[in-house]
Amino acid sequence: MSKNLRGNFKWLAGIASVSLLGACGVPGDSASGEQLVGEAQELRQGDVAVSLSAKTSTLSAQERATLTVTLTNTTRHPVRLLKWYTPAEELEEPLFSVTLNGEAVAFEGPHYKRPAARDTDFLTLAPGESLTRTVDLGLYDLSRTGNYGVRFEVEAQKAHGSSAKQGLLKSNDVSVWIEGRASSVQQPSEVTPSLTSSISFSGRCSTTQMSTLMDAMNAGSAMADNSSAYLSTTTPSGTVRYSTWFGAFSSSGWNTAKTHFASIKDAFDTKPITLDCSCKKSYYAYVYPNQPYKIYVCNAFWSAPLTGTDSKGGTLIHEMSHFTAVAGTDDFVYGQSGAKSLAISNPTQALNNADSHEYFAENTPFLQ
Repeated sequence: MSKNLRGNFKWLAGIASVSLLGACGVPGDSASGEQLVGEAQELRQGDVAVSLSAKTSTLSAQERATLTVTLTNTTRHPVRLLKWYTPAEELEEPLFSVTLNGEAVAFEGPHYKRPAARDTDFLTLAPGESLTRTVDLGLYDLSRTGNYGVRFEVEAQKAHGSSAKQGLLKSNDVSVWIEGRASSVQQPSEVTPSLTSSISFSGRCSTTQMSTLMDAMNAGSAMADNSSAYLSTTTPSGTVRYSTWFGAFSSSGWNTAKTHFASIKDAFDTKPITLDCSCKKSYYAYVYPNQPYKIYVCNAFWSAPLTGTDSKGGTLIHEMSHFTAVAGTDDFVYGQSGAKSLAISNPTQALNNADSHEYFAENTPFLQ
């Protein structure tokens, strides 16, 4: 996945140990909501007020660490929000900044590769309309006992799915005394026999799936080799390939990309990698950043091309970059359009964006 304020905005999908309570209709999904979509405006700072509350100020280790979040459209016009970065449905991202004694508490959930956002991935809040959900902090490190400070906090750029800088969605602070408890993060499942000494499978992969994954590993490894060689042998400069995905050239930026791809190449070449077939989500894949080198592949992976844009090999590059032992990337934007815009607006984030690494490696269309 949280290293700092930026890290608290990473969003990772579909983990059973993160609970969403209080099921009710999603704003903007009704017929009237669909009519509002055409009129809805992109979120601007201050358009949506966020309120956070706790049912109790003290939680024992046997109690779930739940909080209630309310998002309210305070404008006179409909506002469009990307569902991924709200508690509208299943909680899929670290929606909170969590601290203990003033120190950031890590989000231990997974990082997903998603397809670029589509219209169905958004919801619309009508003027004055509120969305209220109760969410569980179970994917944060709550192993220590003490007073935790919690705040809902997300970059507005993520809430409307672009790379524009539009401020934050930010709630009030809540303080809760929480007794330390065991982690609820998914633990690695049983590993099945490997096809090579360094690649294993889990999640009941079929023979066909294992063969497909081996092809994807070879494709991803070739992309990592090419990327690392390019950054090692090309004279550092604002080449089209570099600037398209990582923004304005700087020697430090080039060296960061070079270091990242050297680590990605090394992981493909030398690390014991496990590929898991158990995910049934619509996304491409996910990893737990602190559990190298296990990659969970999901539904979109199987229909992706082997190479090229948003490919099987590229997906493995994306996920490999997430591991803290490799490059520790985040997910700021998804899709080529978003990645290109991010390179222009924020090269620092582009150098820490997993899709930016994938598109650099896939290099389609071909760039020198």
